[in-house]
Amino acid sequence: MMNPIYINQNEILKRYKQPDKFTHKGIQGHALIIGGSYGKMGAVCLSSKACLKTGCGLVTVFIPKCGYEILQIAIPEVMVVTDNQEKFISDITFDIKPQAIGIGPGLGLEIETQQAVYKLLQTNKIPLVIDADALNILSKNKEWLPLLQPKTILTPHPKELERLIGKWVSEEEKMAKTSTFSKQCNLIIVMKGAPTRIVDGETIYENTTGNAALATAGTGDVLTGMITSLLVQSYEPINAAILGVYLHGLTADIALPETGYQSFIASDVISNIGKAYLSLENKDYNIL
Repeated sequence: MMNPIYINQNEILKRYKQPDKFTHKGIQGHALIIGGSYGKMGAVCLSSKACLKTGCGLVTVFIPKCGYEILQIAIPEVMVVTDNQEKFISDITFDIKPQAIGIGPGLGLEIETQQAVYKLLQTNKIPLVIDADALNILSKNKEWLPLLQPKTILTPHPKELERLIGKWVSEEEKMAKTSTFSKQCNLIIVMKGAPTRIVDGETIYENTTGNAALATAGTGDVLTGMITSLLVQSYEPINAAILGVYLHGLTADIALPETGYQSFIASDVISNIGKAYLSLENKDYNIL
């Protein structure tokens, strides 16, 4: 396997941009999170809240109608645009100008949803993070891959990765196939797992934060929101992926002494993003 670059605090501090004290929400950028279907609105709640907590100025969600009250009540800071369908997304139209889009959490695989994703990919020029069911839709329609903008970020867990690149028999083969796929399609692949690796063509980064507490429902949705937020704040895609993965893992390291492995849930990632940032900005801040 190619030698990875380890994502540690040194690597992060090379990339991390200190916030400007004179900033305002207009400068901090606008993110759009697209997802949700009946019974899976929680995924969009997690993604959009994580997106805000990671520092972007404004977040709008695009969801089916059944999620309207849920989002407005669960996260009052987020703006909501709804599809004309009640239970799933069928036509992605919005008149805002986001700096980045996260798509996939809770999306579902309805045929109309797949067509809506296709139409978005045909015209979209905005930096994109693709996760969850949006990845599964791509796997079913691999001929759409050339529509993706260079350095689009894909965030598959192992099963989603397998659907994209095919089966592998060893860790070496998995890495080689992912690297080839990344290079051929000019995409950044965040291979979620223990450890999480980020593949950008032949360059592989290996994350050093995180623990088994992250193996719980919804933590991937949170990561999508975090990476989308960093793209909005004008980080290069590779740096958004690296910083997002590092901070995401760091929240679990910070929370572990209080929560233990068993009771840590995806919302705990979100509630510890602030402490993760503080530990970057202040070397003396004791995370444990």
